[in-house]
Amino acid sequence: MAFLLGLTGNIACGKSTVGQLLAEHFGADYIDADRVVHTLYAAGSPETEAIARRFGHDLLTPDGTIDRRKLGDRVVIDPQALRMLEDILQPGVRRAIEERIEQSQSSVVVLDAIRLIEAGLAERCDAVWVVTCDPDLQLSRLQHTRGFTVEQAQRRITSQRSQEDKVKHATSVIDNRGGLPELEEATRQAWLKDVQPYLVQSSPP
Repeated sequence: MAFLLGLTGNIACGKSTVGQLLAEHFGADYIDADRVVHTLYAAGSPETEAIARRFGHDLLTPDGTIDRRKLGDRVVIDPQALRMLEDILQPGVRRAIEERIEQSQSSVVVLDAIRLIEAGLAERCDAVWVVTCDPDLQLSRLQHTRGFTVEQAQRRITSQRSQEDKVKHATSVIDNRGGLPELEEATRQAWLKDVQPYLVQSSPP
């Protein structure tokens, strides 16, 4: 059975970069829950239809998919609306993730999910990594890489569970305040601590 490594962290902290490093340099099978969610926003999907009914058909683009930016702007200011959206998406996301895990041929599967802890997925994992960074750096990244205004960026940051709370659930914490070389080294150290012992133990004599 594969070692399931849960990877989480708040928006713009760099968890996806860590996930890519794990796939490219360590051969892990990388599952990005955000990409799974995006597939559920396809035209005609049960989730897309449910979202349009609940939050408004103006969220549909001309090709029938969900306008993710517009949907995000709508639910980020309303915690109840965000919970309703999660209720719509969670069954499909869980089903797709479980299928990917079952189909994987890798000895290590990385599950990257921003709501790994909140959705109860962390309990399914053999180890949990939390990627953190300075809030000011989050704000800057959201403005420069995603084109958010300061207000939009702040709303997304404050709508999420605090980094400090997520760290309480971590097997390892990866601080991403530096550059890529520092992030690569932090990832390597966490791998040696949490994953390598499993691989050694499970390897044939």
